[in-house]
Amino acid sequence: MYIVLIIFFISLIGISAMIGKKLILLKNGKIEHTERVLFDIPNLDQVKNVTVKNSKRYGYVILVETIRFYVRASILIKYIYFKTKKKIKEIYHRYFPQKIKENKEKEVSKFLRMVSDYKNKIKNIKDKIIEEENNY
Repeated sequence: MYIVLIIFFISLIGISAMIGKKLILLKNGKIEHTERVLFDIPNLDQVKNVTVKNSKRYGYVILVETIRFYVRASILIKYIYFKTKKKIKEIYHRYFPQKIKENKEKEVSKFLRMVSDYKNKIKNIKDKIIEEENNY
């Protein structure tokens, strides 16, 4: 800790000595004070165009990456969900054994059976009509 503080104060003294030397030379007139720009300022229209172009491009990239992350995360969550669901079922059946239900064919409801019969009758009638039209 002390070494870091010593190095800091030595560098601080060195920087102040360099600035002091430059100020002395400036007062004696050996260095002329000129105001100049260290960098060129670009045209504002160019800056605007580049900014809009880059913002559109990076906005598109961010949008695409966000959608890709969303899709991958949803797939991962779905995979984890089914995996844990399977493990929970296994644990449940291990500790609470039940009789395995046989896959008996359930009787189709009366309404659905009537609808399917009706559809079949309509289909048969249509086929007969088409056959009769083709014969004439």
